[in-house]
Amino acid sequence: MADMDDDNEVWLIDDEEVEQESQGAARPAPPWCVLIVDDEPDVHAATRLAIRDIHYKGRALELISAYSAAEAATVLRQRTDIALILLDVVMESDDAGLRLVEQIRSEFNNQLVRIVLRTGQPGQAPERRVVLDYDINDYKTKSDLTAQKLFTTVIASLRAYESLRALERSRQGLACILEGAEDLYQLRSLKEFASGVLRQVSALLDVGAEGIVCAERSSRQGVPQVLAATGIYMPLFGGAPLEDFPQLLEALSHAEEAGAHPFAEPREAVYLRAQNGREFVLCLTPAWPLEQLERDLLGIFCQRMSAAYDNLNLNQQLLSAQEATVVALAALAEFRDSDTGGHVLRVQQLCDAIVQELQQEAGYREQLSPRFVEMIGMASILHDVGKVGTPDSILHKPARFTSEERQVMELHAGIGARILQEASSRVEGMSYLSLGAEIARHHHEHFDGRGYPDGLAGEAIPLSARIVAVVDVFDALLSKRPYKEPWPLAEVIDYLHERAGSQFDPGIVAALLRLVAHGRMPYPLEGNR
Repeated sequence: MADMDDDNEVWLIDDEEVEQESQGAARPAPPWCVLIVDDEPDVHAATRLAIRDIHYKGRALELISAYSAAEAATVLRQRTDIALILLDVVMESDDAGLRLVEQIRSEFNNQLVRIVLRTGQPGQAPERRVVLDYDINDYKTKSDLTAQKLFTTVIASLRAYESLRALERSRQGLACILEGAEDLYQLRSLKEFASGVLRQVSALLDVGAEGIVCAERSSRQGVPQVLAATGIYMPLFGGAPLEDFPQLLEALSHAEEAGAHPFAEPREAVYLRAQNGREFVLCLTPAWPLEQLERDLLGIFCQRMSAAYDNLNLNQQLLSAQEATVVALAALAEFRDSDTGGHVLRVQQLCDAIVQELQQEAGYREQLSPRFVEMIGMASILHDVGKVGTPDSILHKPARFTSEERQVMELHAGIGARILQEASSRVEGMSYLSLGAEIARHHHEHFDGRGYPDGLAGEAIPLSARIVAVVDVFDALLSKRPYKEPWPLAEVIDYLHERAGSQFDPGIVAALLRLVAHGRMPYPLEGNR
């Protein structure tokens, strides 16, 4: 009867496929990790004897033994590559195996490993209840597990594990794609997008445990520029040097020189040229030599990446043109107020530094969108652009203003806002001009509502304007003006302290003073300006 049962299960496995897989691998591949958990040494010995020669897709088995549930839990904490667990139910307690299953799925959050329960005492853990109540993949009595049935169980479990792992890699790749797609006109986002796509490609091609790297050939650099990476090569995506992976660097360099498809154990480097002339090299460790269809898939990936980088370059050119326009507008205002010197440049640098400081504080984090953080510094240099409408007799007066002159001077906030709002209406969404318009209008508002032009108070004042209000006054007091000498730094700090909460947002004052106290100012404070 046992032989008949064995024959009935043979249809689950294509023996010819397994034999070919075991003998036809083109290169060494990491083994499948199988954990045997049982408190009887004889069971370990018999299991090892039955399955030690099994190969699946050219990969042997690495057999690991644990003699208790606690010992198995220690192994599983250390190893995340276990594909299959052959698990006894009754060990140090009647339900030790079942408790381990719960620990694996809940505490370790490992949903990929396949678990086959084995028991010599089926009455201790009734099969129907265990299958319904626990996340296991098979339930066998030890007496039923002949060599053929054990072979069938192992191969079926490895096949299921491989499929689940491919799905998980694909899911992770999709997550990277969605994260990178948030703003494909940022280089890091584009690299995240590329790595996500590459991870999905690697799941389709089964590139092995090492991973895959996409690098662009560049005549301007001595080494290829890494655009995307998966697996053990992920540090390259974070900026690690290629020299840390000498064999990979050699493979990439050889592919660049050959301009072809060199093959060298255990890596394959594929050279591809996009339609716009960009040249790419992909280095991967496939379990099998790549077929033409698979090379074509990699080619499509490189073509899409090349087009994306072209779009990035075009966007950067447009962004540079916007920045040039902003600088020109700021220079126009500063040209008429030459005594301010490098004031706007220092305002830009200090605004950026304060924003970085505020990102660490929960009270401001939600307001500091990536777009805001990127634009605040450049937009801040437009804060006084409205001075183009201020008469020279007032702008250059070397004494304090009369009340009438001050009223005229204060008009520059509204003038600047109108100029920038008119220009920003031609640009969709947040831009340097729209952010600059709110700064120009509101950077003289006071936190207690006593400023101008609208008498806004507290958080009703845009965050951009609250930041520039502090920075503008801080730099102005430290600088020489027609009507005053520069103040000592200690007096400027006292001035900010005194007006925190009335004129200025106290959180922004605190951020600025931390930069000063810890020596993290973006420019030196020494000397008169």
